[in-house]
This record gives sequence, C-alpha cells and structure tokens, in this order.
Amino acid sequence: MKEQWRLLQTGSGTAFTNMAVDQAVLVVNSQGKVPPTVRFYGWAPPAISIGYFQSLVDEVDIGACERLGVNYVRRITGGGAVFHENELTYSIVVPESHPEVPKNILKSYARICGAVMKGLRQLGVESEYAPINDIISNGQKISGNAQTRKVETVLQHGTVLMDVDVDKMFSLLKVPNEKIKDKLIADVKQRVTSIRNILGKEIRFKEVAEAMKMGFEREFRIELIEGKLSKEEMALAKKFEKECFSIKDWNYRR
Repeated sequence: MKEQWRLLQTGSGTAFTNMAVDQAVLVVNSQGKVPPTVRFYGWAPPAISIGYFQSLVDEVDIGACERLGVNYVRRITGGGAVFHENELTYSIVVPESHPEVPKNILKSYARICGAVMKGLRQLGVESEYAPINDIISNGQKISGNAQTRKVETVLQHGTVLMDVDVDKMFSLLKVPNEKIKDKLIADVKQRVTSIRNILGKEIRFKEVAEAMKMGFEREFRIELIEGKLSKEEMALAKKFEKECFSIKDWNYRR
C-alpha cells in the first residue's frame, strides 16, 4: 500500500501569508504532528520574494511595488529575487530522515524537481533538471526552486511559470546599471519561458495543480490525500505573519 501524504490546496494568498504557512507547516511537521505535506498556492496580490541572504533595498524598487500594489517579502530560503504573478507555487515539507528524500542537498533538489518535471509532462511540457535549482524546457527556465533544512526537516518551494511578464518584473526590480537594462530584459526574455509560451494556450491553475499532484505522486510513489491546515498550523501561521513576514524588521534586515 502506498504511503499517504497530505495535499494542501490553499488558493491565493498574500506574500506574508504564503511564507508564514510554509514555515508553520515545517515547524508542526518537525514535531511529528502532521504527515509529509505538499502544498499548491498562488499570490494575490502579485509579489516579489527575496532570498534570505539578500538586501530588499538593493534588489527591489519599493516605490514601484507600492504604486502597482505588489507585495514584497523575505523568504526563509536562499536564492534570488522572484516575481510571483501567473504561476503555481508548490512547497514540500518532509522529515530529513524520510527514505524518499536524499540526504545530499543536490540529490534532494533533483528528486523534488523530478516531481515537478513529471507534472509538467502531464501537461505536454518536456523539461529537464538544471542544477542546482532550476528546471528548463527547450533551454529556457520554467521553474526556479529553493530549499532550507531546519529542525531536521526539509522545506523546498518553487515556481511553475504559467505565464511570464518580463517587462513588469524588471519595472519592480532594481538593475545595477540602467544603461544595460534593455539588454538585460532582452536576455531574460530569451532565457525564461512559461507553460503558455510552450503550449501556445492558457492553462488554468486548477489544471496545473492536478498535473503537479500526479507528478508528486509518481515521483515519490505516494498517494496525496487532500487535507486542511491543523488548528496549530493556522495559529502558528498567523503568529509568523504578524511577528515576522509582514514587518519591516524582517524584510529590511540586511
């Protein structure tokens, strides 16, 4: 009989709620109170998340975000600044000791990205893993991923680009040299793709989520059972949002 993991479909939330829920699930899973968990979610309003080690002021045009109603938040995972709009974001939380998740970080990235790639294949999109943390299709990036390990628990989350607006993204990010901005934009347009670009049609979030569910089930040889956040997770998420992700001290800390 296949091992059963929990699937959370939490819909679209603010940047602060999204990051708080990921951390709450990690903490409660580390205490053995909930099973390994896969979550699918979106971002409303659109947002920029920066990596744990980045400087918000250096990376993000705060004024542009305020004008356009775009959230900004610091993740607990590393990596670069990411603009979240037309995408499905997944997170997976699983004990480090779980036999399906390699101890080696590079191998664990490859394994989890394998689930996303199987999901993309369900949609008719062929892709491959590009170490350390990208998935590419036809040589272009379609998914970026980030991982952290805390309290003997793995959290990895990543994007699956359903559509991409590079011009809007660059209007929200700071570019070190304005003179080369146009060249940078053109370069990123060459290097980044989306499900819509590849298939030539719009795919609904629900369809992508269904495909990703199958991808994770196949990769990890599990059954995903739809569930809800526990009361403890909800309370912790509210606490993390209020005391961490939505406050200036956290987001501007570097």
